[in-house]
Amino acid sequence: MWDGAFGPIEVRRIQPYQALKAYICPGCNRDIPERTGHYVAVPTQEPDLRRHWHYSCWDRRTPSKGIR
Repeated sequence: MWDGAFGPIEVRRIQPYQALKAYICPGCNRDIPERTGHYVAVPTQEPDLRRHWHYSCWDRRTPSKGIR
């Protein structure tokens, strides 16, 4: 999915003061606690498939097709 299968991906930085909920990172399957800065990646053609990622997990994945 993160290789462009759902088109372009919009990536936004979530600041700690904006992070009001905990999430599970798809990169490592670990918690992203409340008040922890992270990225949210949103496929522009499938916005319901948005996922929240640790900064390091997003940066470590192997992007293809120039998506970052």
